[in-house]
Amino acid sequence: MTVRLHWFLPTGGDGRTLVDRHAYGSNHTGANQAGPVPGVRPPDLEYLAQIAKAADHLGFEAVLTPTGTWCEDAWLTTMALAQHTQRLKFLVAFRPGLISPTLAAQMASTYQRLTRGRLLLNVVTGGDSAEQRRFGDRLDHDRRYARTDEFLSVVRGVWRGQPYDFEGAHYQVEGGLTALPPDPLPQVFFGGSSPAAGPVAARHADVYLTWGEPPAQVKEKIDWIRSLAAREGREVRFGIRLHTISRDSSAEAWATANRLLDDLDADTIAAAQTALGRSESVGQQRMLALHGGSRAELEIHPNLWAGVGLVRGGAGTALVGSHAEVADLIEEYHALGVEHFVLSGYPHLEEAYWFGEGVIPELASRGLVEGGARTGAPILVAGGR
Repeated sequence: MTVRLHWFLPTGGDGRTLVDRHAYGSNHTGANQAGPVPGVRPPDLEYLAQIAKAADHLGFEAVLTPTGTWCEDAWLTTMALAQHTQRLKFLVAFRPGLISPTLAAQMASTYQRLTRGRLLLNVVTGGDSAEQRRFGDRLDHDRRYARTDEFLSVVRGVWRGQPYDFEGAHYQVEGGLTALPPDPLPQVFFGGSSPAAGPVAARHADVYLTWGEPPAQVKEKIDWIRSLAAREGREVRFGIRLHTISRDSSAEAWATANRLLDDLDADTIAAAQTALGRSESVGQQRMLALHGGSRAELEIHPNLWAGVGLVRGGAGTALVGSHAEVADLIEEYHALGVEHFVLSGYPHLEEAYWFGEGVIPELASRGLVEGGARTGAPILVAGGR
């Protein structure tokens, strides 16, 4: 089992700061700001194409594209970016309760043909009722997972290419099918830390994706999902979602992490923690528990830093250190059974290069990944680097 590396497309905007200005700044109600915010890059096609091309060049397998109020639509954005890349796959996040499962199966099939097999699916059930209501969804947390269970049953049934009937609490389908099933079938990435989520992952996920908790906690999750999948007669692979700050030396990396903290005043952290604390997501609550809203003791495991989670939802931890130290921690997770690493950094363009030119060759030297950056000629590196 080799390490499979993925990067992230910041379709909600990017920049040299951790502050999520959409969610917690003066623009949280959606009102237009007077002008551009210094240091924040809009998610226009030209900039996102730079990141996608960099990821393709550096050897990442795919890029994760998020879903939600504060970002561009993942399906449309990635289809546009597929025209700017050759090999890169797109891990498209979507919420299963917002569209018909038969339509989603058809969309995935079309996408797979038009991109020649470059689609991966990230199923996001949703842990924030306020966010769900913006899209007209009023189900509570556990019923959303029950609906996701039915949704994925229909999608996989429809992909068989024969008329498929389904009768459930949330969906009733008669003769559903995709006339031309996708080839290959898109892998389904799925996350969730609650008791309601585990059985759904066991029945449907190809890859169970967890946020970057310390290795001991990740092992507990892996053991939990493996046992549930075994009862279903299935095997599930595992992935982890992390940020990364890698540099030529450990001191440089930690200096960068500390600089990111400089933007975070007490009021910004408090506003973010209040908003995130309302989330129904068990995974989000586990992220918050790693730091408790405090700047103190943010290195929660050697080279694992919880500073991102002070102000940002979702993945709240980062790999921080020299290229070798970051590779060490990846190797530690990999030894537990983690195969897929979905990474990001601020800004995403520059951090893709720091990781791709620093950590990927280190992982390749250990036999954990195949090759490194896709280049036309060997790179000569001066001694002493």
